Amino acid sequence: MTTRDLVLSALFTAIIVVLGFLPPVPIPLLPVPITAQSMGVMLAGCIIGAKRGALAYVLLVVLVAVGLPVLSGGRGGLAVLIGPTGGYIFGWILGAFVTGLLAEKLVREDQSATKQMTGFFLASIVGGIGVVYLCGMPWLSLVAGTPFDKVLFGSLAFIPGDLVKAAIATLAARAVLVGYPLLPVRV
Repeated sequence: MTTRDLVLSALFTAIIVVLGFLPPVPIPLLPVPITAQSMGVMLAGCIIGAKRGALAYVLLVVLVAVGLPVLSGGRGGLAVLIGPTGGYIFGWILGAFVTGLLAEKLVREDQSATKQMTGFFLASIVGGIGVVYLCGMPWLSLVAGTPFDKVLFGSLAFIPGDLVKAAIATLAARAVLVGYPLLPVRV
């Protein structure tokens, strides 16, 4: 990785921390709130790519592990990482990587705006929603002692908000691509 890659990753870690300042929206009867930080998975992957996006979240997890209150609601510490939301937090790393990998494959500067936005949106849904849920739901079921089918059903409440986050990330990624492309090019 170059110095530029490290700086971009650190910058996105800071952006993710700032997204945590937006208050979480609790969902009744569920231990996992809706947060803006999960949108950072989509933003990081689509804007700076797989490796740099995943590194941004690795840095975030390190900050959480040392106890800094960088998660939404001012949370931090090892207890958060092993608690009910821990699977989602670790899933952010893999989610950012997959989102970035798909964005790098699906989006090119020479495409039409529609194709670019479709690529960013699909990458955001698969990596930023699908992968994160695949990591978070089993963990939540195990840690909270809730049957997986109930966790799966309860997670449906988050889908509309996550689709809105994917749309916002798509618009932001497209704007950055037009103005100052940062996404690594894959062949």
